[in-house]
Amino acid sequence: MEKDLAIFALNLAYMFNKKTAYILLAFTITIGLSSWGFLVHRTIHQLAIYSLPEPLQSYMHKEITNLVSNSTRPDIRRNTDKTEATKHFIDLEAYGPNAANNMPLKWEAAVQQYSEDTLLKYGWVPYLIIEELDKLTNAFKSKNKDSILFYAADLGHYIGDAHVPLHTSINYDGQLTGQKGLHSLWESYVPELRIDQYQLYNAHKATYIKNPSEAIWMDVRKAAALVPSMLAIEKEVSIQFKPETKYKTAMRYGRETKVYTKEFAEAYANGLGPTVNAQLIASANMLADFWYTAWVNAGKPILSTREISPTLSNELKSFKLNHLIQDDLLLSKKEKPEN
Repeated sequence: MEKDLAIFALNLAYMFNKKTAYILLAFTITIGLSSWGFLVHRTIHQLAIYSLPEPLQSYMHKEITNLVSNSTRPDIRRNTDKTEATKHFIDLEAYGPNAANNMPLKWEAAVQQYSEDTLLKYGWVPYLIIEELDKLTNAFKSKNKDSILFYAADLGHYIGDAHVPLHTSINYDGQLTGQKGLHSLWESYVPELRIDQYQLYNAHKATYIKNPSEAIWMDVRKAAALVPSMLAIEKEVSIQFKPETKYKTAMRYGRETKVYTKEFAEAYANGLGPTVNAQLIASANMLADFWYTAWVNAGKPILSTREISPTLSNELKSFKLNHLIQDDLLLSKKEKPEN
């Protein structure tokens, strides 16, 4: 009984804070509270293209600006679509002990076990990703360019979100452990500070995924397993700082807001090591696999006879040398988020 009451109290606190967070998101989406931030979502979509085989690679590269720009569209949709918010996460604690390993892989089985209302309340991103994969497959079958690009961009966004550790936890912002603000620190501030040092190249080649549900759940489990260490590292780094050196006051839309200092963010990034970089690459690799899988499942339709462009060839060379930023070819660094 006491355990049930504790879980109930935790869920109440979580739901109240998360509702507030999503209201604030409508006003703060461009300053780093959106999932993965604009920078990383856009980077994921660009890198995924470089792992594709021909002729799919040339087709997607021709639309690279569209895909990169629209990679953040689901976050913006939260402002007007009340059903959007819980598509971006899954609060595993709400589904019982060891839910990451025990939850059904298929949506229908999950609905039977937990009810649709519960899933829509506490998040369902792994199941949504499979739904988006099916939509992209159908778009490829119909060769409808607008639909292909729409679902390809959205699918990438949700895959990126599923790789963010705090998108798997009720403690989504560190608010339950006295670490409020950790969400944007990990997924936005740290990569913005360090992306110039990241290893963006990896030799992954898009692979056909026989069991997409199993694949996405495997990566969700990996993301969830990172939560304890990212919380612990923040605590360890905080010991080195006084409140006045850990935080600073910044003006956000006419209001004073407490934010982490650059010095603290740098120290936290040092503590994390390559973790954020690794999750970025894992997101891009899975996105390439899912795009390719949708295309194969659609029968490998011929979408374009366009040959590889010199631009793509140059980008691939730069990518293999890890020089995309150095060569001013990473679109996420060239474009500014819309205000």
